[in-house]
Amino acid sequence: MEHLTPEARGTLEHADCIAGYTTYINLLPQELLRDKDVVSTGMTGEIERCRTAVQRTLDGSNTAMVCSGDPGVYALAGLLLEILQERELLDTVPFRVVPGIPAFCAAASLLGAPLMHDFAVVSLSDLLTPWETIEKRVRAALDGDFVLALYNPRSKKRDWQLRRVLEIYRSRGAGGYAAGWVKSASREGETVHLTTVDALDPEEVDMFTTVIIGNSQTRRLNRTMLTPRGYMAKYERS
Repeated sequence: MEHLTPEARGTLEHADCIAGYTTYINLLPQELLRDKDVVSTGMTGEIERCRTAVQRTLDGSNTAMVCSGDPGVYALAGLLLEILQERELLDTVPFRVVPGIPAFCAAASLLGAPLMHDFAVVSLSDLLTPWETIEKRVRAALDGDFVLALYNPRSKKRDWQLRRVLEIYRSRGAGGYAAGWVKSASREGETVHLTTVDALDPEEVDMFTTVIIGNSQTRRLNRTMLTPRGYMAKYERS
């Protein structure tokens, strides 16, 4: 938990109630949970979890919601706001987002410097977003020559979406683009792999993996990925 920021740790230390996805609760140092009211639910229990957290707050508890990475990036800060709005509590219940380290930032740091220029982040989970919309966004990122970071690339039930993304890149002559993936960044079992779009094997990734596909300028340097920002071209060769 070396990536748990001092602000986040302090927030958890001062909370009376800690709510979160069971997997994320189990990742927390146990001393932070001692003598706390812990609310945990499994996958697809997000609405129940957030409504319970709001109710605990209304009952007088200082409640903290634990999310993976940053709570405002594919996490539950937005759902909590929706529930507060639904119950007309936006002016009643104090609400604050404590920033964290997003998975795409943690993954990028382990791969080198792949996000040095403009990039897009897309989740391949079509549980909440239609696949047609997701594919449109992937194509737009490729058209704009963005580096592309992919969340939720593959699960047991969703095993074709990443293959489709790779097919799109290959069909556009981008099969040689540098790519990399990081599984369980900063956690037990952390795995880092550099490859290309053509050689990327979807079978090697899962829901705990972040995939980063470079743009036309991204290249491999030994065991790292680099997307140049343009400093050398502008200042050293002009």
